Amino acid sequence: MSGSTFTLTPDETGEVFARLQPYLPPYLKKIEIGPLGWGLRFEFVPFTGCEDEPVEPASSYGDPRLTYVLESEDAVEHRLRTAARTILADLFSQAREEWKGAAYVVALRRVVKDAPARWWAYEREAKALESAYAYLRAPQAAAEWPSAISRLVDAQERALAAAAAFDERAVDIAQVHYEHLYADLGPDQALAKAGYPEAKDWHVGDGFGGCFRDGLADKVRRLIEEQEAHLAKVSRLSGITG
Repeated sequence: MSGSTFTLTPDETGEVFARLQPYLPPYLKKIEIGPLGWGLRFEFVPFTGCEDEPVEPASSYGDPRLTYVLESEDAVEHRLRTAARTILADLFSQAREEWKGAAYVVALRRVVKDAPARWWAYEREAKALESAYAYLRAPQAAAEWPSAISRLVDAQERALAAAAAFDERAVDIAQVHYEHLYADLGPDQALAKAGYPEAKDWHVGDGFGGCFRDGLADKVRRLIEEQEAHLAKVSRLSGITG
């Protein structure tokens, strides 16, 4: 058996795994030689994410068959123990990474709730706002300018309210993203695995440091400010008054 820092004979391999047997977790399904015959690959029973985080058993650190020994003191034991500790560390490192992904997904499932429906409601109001704003450029809008502006204001308020409603879910989603920042899964991947592939289009905002920023309502407020600044300039240059 070959690894990153050791090479073992078949007999030594058997001895190493005999020493590791008491510390192999119940969720381990298979250990096999990695690609190109180098290193090891571990297969686990799929994690739900609700288990405790996988960690090396504390008792393994006090096992005299696994404690470190200098190569100059005993070359054979040095090789066997180094191999055993490396395998155990790699096993639990891979298990933790898979568990982190599962924990990320299950945490998202708890907080998403009705976010898809709230996003759909926002998209509907956002399209209505876009339409109301675009209408102001139509020639017929001049004949009913105050009414057209009033409809725009109504559309702005509805879009902002829908965005704020989505943010009520987004703040929890963003917090989960922050808590699982170091998982192998990215936010879009985790949401897709949680059953929400459409979430790649959501504007969730930033939960970095536990502080929610740049939410959807902030985006809509900036859009409204841009619209109102443009309309103010048009009114000033054209002499239009309400």
